[in-house]
Amino acid sequence: MNEKRTVRRIVASLTIGSFSVAALMGIVALLGSGDFGDDQARVLLTTLIVGSASICVLCYLATAGTRWVAVGVLGGIVAVLPVSTALVLVWRHWDGNDVDGLLRAFGIGVVLALTLAQLCLLLALAGARPGLALVLWATVAMAVVVAGVVCGLITETIDGDIWKFLGIVAILDVLGTLVTIALAKFGGRTEPELPDGRVRATLSAAQSAAINERARLTGRPVEDLLVEAVEHYLR
Repeated sequence: MNEKRTVRRIVASLTIGSFSVAALMGIVALLGSGDFGDDQARVLLTTLIVGSASICVLCYLATAGTRWVAVGVLGGIVAVLPVSTALVLVWRHWDGNDVDGLLRAFGIGVVLALTLAQLCLLLALAGARPGLALVLWATVAMAVVVAGVVCGLITETIDGDIWKFLGIVAILDVLGTLVTIALAKFGGRTEPELPDGRVRATLSAAQSAAINERARLTGRPVEDLLVEAVEHYLR
C-alpha cells in the first residue's frame, strides 16, 4: 500500500514539476526581449502541450487505488503518442515536407488520450456505485463509439457521411458524463472502493488522538503503527 502511494506521489510530483518548468519557460518567452518570433511561439505551444498532458495524467491517476487502475496505466501509455507527435510537429522545421501521417497519428492519439481521461474520471467517481452502473456503462459505451468514429474519420476508414450519427452519440456521451458525475458527487454519499479485499475501520476520537500522539513521539507514520497493531493482535 505504501509502495503504491509512493508511486502515485512520484507521478503526481513529476507531472506538476514538468508543467511548472514548462510554464516558467512560457513566461520567460513572453517576457523576453525582442520581437515575438517563431522560437517564442514554439515555447508557448510546448507549454500548452505539457499542460494538457499533465491534466490528462492527473485524470489517469484518479484510478489509483481502485480496480480500474489498468485503465489509468493504459491512458498514461497512450498519452505518449500525442505528446511526442505534437512536440515533433512544433519543433521540427518541415520545409514543405509531407506531415499527413504525423498529423493523423497526433489526431488519433489526442482522441484516445482524452477518451481514456474521461473514462478514468467516470470510473473513479462512479465505479464503486452499483446504483449508477447502468448510466455509467452506457456513457462508457457512448464515449468508446465516439472515439472509434472520430478515429475512423481521421484515418478515412469511415465514410464522412456519418456526422448526424456522431453528433447524436456525442450529445448522449456528454449528457451521460454530466449525469454520472452529478449523481456520483451529489446523489448520496458512498464509501470509496477499496481494492484487493481491504477493509476500513473507524477509530474513536480518543483512539485517533492516542495513535497520532504515538506517531508524533516515535516519528513513524500513523499507517505503519496501525498495521503493526493489527499484526500484533492477529498473532
